[in-house]
Parts: sequence; structure tokens; C-alpha cells
Amino acid sequence: MPGKTHHAAVAVVTPEEVWEPIQAIRRRHDRQVVRWMPHINLLYPFRPREEFPALMPALLTACASVAPFPIALSEFRYFRRGSGRCTLWLAPEPAEVLRRLQVVLQAVCPDCDDLSRFPTGFTPHLSVGQFPSLRDCEQVREQLQANWQPIIFTLTDVVLLARESEGPFRIAQRIPLGEPATFSPSGGG
Repeated sequence: MPGKTHHAAVAVVTPEEVWEPIQAIRRRHDRQVVRWMPHINLLYPFRPREEFPALMPALLTACASVAPFPIALSEFRYFRRGSGRCTLWLAPEPAEVLRRLQVVLQAVCPDCDDLSRFPTGFTPHLSVGQFPSLRDCEQVREQLQANWQPIIFTLTDVVLLARESEGPFRIAQRIPLGEPATFSPSGGG
């Protein structure tokens, strides 16, 4: 079975024009703000970057089967870890469409199932911070939710992300939704 790496992912990346309100929160609370742009992982870890060209035809076909759709980031939620720590996240809606997209993509790389192995299955989320306790997390969640203006954008593509060594993730390839497309090895962003 081909290997997976934490240096690659298939993800939804929010459009740059909506980053600032998310990044303002992440700069205060998310230790991964430099490594990741605002994103929703669909497959992570993923196959190494050198395998991207071989995977592109199947990924293009998979994404062509899902039409572009609007996503709303309106509500903050959290995961509670066994250690008592919490991760705060924005809940993308409609979650069910993102779950279907994740299933279609995972069918291309069945071994990249880490995100769907949880007891509740795959939970689409955009992480914005980590907290040492449930109390701290709930307090920040309440403050943020009270002043939050929902962000709405149309998802038109998913991206292959890759990073070198300890550097930040960068978009290596965009894969359009809902349209047959051809692969161009230089099509990165």
C-alpha cells in the first residue's frame, strides 16, 4: 500500500477575500496559523507530492461528480480531547455535502481514511484554536459567537496541499468541482 505523509492533504481552502476575520481569531488562538491557511481537510494525511500527477485523473473525475455549492461558516463548535484540551472550530454548512465530497475523494485513495475513522465518522471543520480546558474554550466560543458575522462563499474547487520540511502548506494543484477537466502538471496555485 502506498505511503501517506503529513506533508500533503486534500482540502477546501476558503477564498483569500474571506480570510481576515478567520485569521484574526487564529492569530490569537491557533498554534498552526503559520503552517496552514484557513482550510477544511478532506483527506489528511495524504499521498506524497510526487504521487499527485498519477492521482490527478481519478481526482478530477471524482470532483467532476460534485457540483459547486455554497458554504456558510456561521457557528463555532469544539472537539474535546481525552487530555481535557479542546479545539475550537467553525462548522461549515451544509456538512452533509462536504461529507459526500469527502467520501468521493476517499474512494480514490481508500487508505487515506484517517479523518473518517472517528466514531462519528468524518466531521467537516475549520479549526481556529486550541485551548487547555473546556472552560477556556467555551468562554472564547461564547465571545466569538456573540460578535461573529457569518462568512458565505461558493466552493468551486478542492486543492492538493503540500509542504516542504517544516514549512507552511502551499496549494500544489486546484481540482474544479462539477466540470470535466484535464490535468496540466503546471496547474498549481
